[in-house]
Amino acid sequence: MTALNTAINSYDELDYDISSIRADFPALSLEINGHPLAFLDSGASAQKPAQVLEKMDQVYRSEYANVHRGAYSLSQIATDNYESARVTVANFLNAKTPDEIVFTRNVTSAINLVAHSYGRKFLSAGDEIIISHMEHHANIVPWQLLREAIGIEINVVPIDDDGNFLMEDYEKLLGPKTKLVAVTQVSNVLGTILPVKEIVRKAHDVGAHVLIDGCQGVVHEGMDVQALDADFYAFTGHKLYGPSGIGVLWGKLDLLNRMPPYEGGGDMIESVTFEKTTYRDAPARFEAGTPPIVEAIGLATAIDYVTSIGLDKITTHESKLLNYATNELSQINGLRIIGQANHKAAIISFVLDDVHPHDISTIIDSKGVAVRAGHHCAQPLMDRYEVAATARASLGMYNNTEDIDQLVGALNYVREIFS
Repeated sequence: MTALNTAINSYDELDYDISSIRADFPALSLEINGHPLAFLDSGASAQKPAQVLEKMDQVYRSEYANVHRGAYSLSQIATDNYESARVTVANFLNAKTPDEIVFTRNVTSAINLVAHSYGRKFLSAGDEIIISHMEHHANIVPWQLLREAIGIEINVVPIDDDGNFLMEDYEKLLGPKTKLVAVTQVSNVLGTILPVKEIVRKAHDVGAHVLIDGCQGVVHEGMDVQALDADFYAFTGHKLYGPSGIGVLWGKLDLLNRMPPYEGGGDMIESVTFEKTTYRDAPARFEAGTPPIVEAIGLATAIDYVTSIGLDKITTHESKLLNYATNELSQINGLRIIGQANHKAAIISFVLDDVHPHDISTIIDSKGVAVRAGHHCAQPLMDRYEVAATARASLGMYNNTEDIDQLVGALNYVREIFS
């Protein structure tokens, strides 16, 4: 055991009960191919604590009905639980009002909502939007679709070799034609933490609106949307230890209420005739059809779980674990970490000389280690580093140094096979 390993374990014992946390996640007791599961793919989708699973099971068994339009008791209970989940999310983000919280399927649907509704209302041919070289496809493709539809221009902020966002280049791209800046809070590939407050401030200085993709960031950093002062912020439930099928779009209420609906039907209507339909204010106008009722309640339970432990403690734990993992992986012959930004969240992408990332992932799975391999829905970023794919270890609140040691051992096994 290294000195750093000892220090992390000492920290855990004093301030962070990692054993109790791990015990809350049923999947972590699994054995894979005869080895304990070292789950290092939380950046794709995190495991769920028993508290979330049990709450969702309880709702389905004894508290489930459709929401909002039922006059009977069970529907009223379901409605109260669903709207209470909206309040929980609003408090988590420090939103001014729960009405600023729109439930979506995921961040992809949230960004598409903004691109379609905001984009077609407020943007026109020749207007410019800015994204970064680190964006997930979900924050690239919707804007390309909008470009094809109405003729906007897309500008891209470059990064340096370490994966740092180049602020000076961003400033040069800002101008009177800039109408929207849409960037990630944390890169899902590199782990780079972007200076989002400064990005927002500089965009507002030229009159542009800002959307922040908080898919990775909300997990590792959290977010106070009032302090951030962006115009939109989106995150997903399944990376925040909640269920899949639920995402959140936060937007400033006045802006949301000036945007047209994205989909039609269900609760988003105020009145309907064959001649005309009028729409409700946000958030209802963006929640057409039966909403993800149980998923929203599950997300609220996950948020309660995270906040009960303390996001600051989780962040500190992950930071220490990131340092340990970076140090240990750097000692493997032929391994190169992609992205060494000055400020990073607990995500490590890497390549191994003469071994395809898919082979890495397959072989280390035989040792019980789960990592992601591929382009991670960030093909332009792969092109920037001249690689087809990487392997990625993304850490969560439940990981420990033993998981990292298991990863390192499995990678050394890969190295032996290909030597």
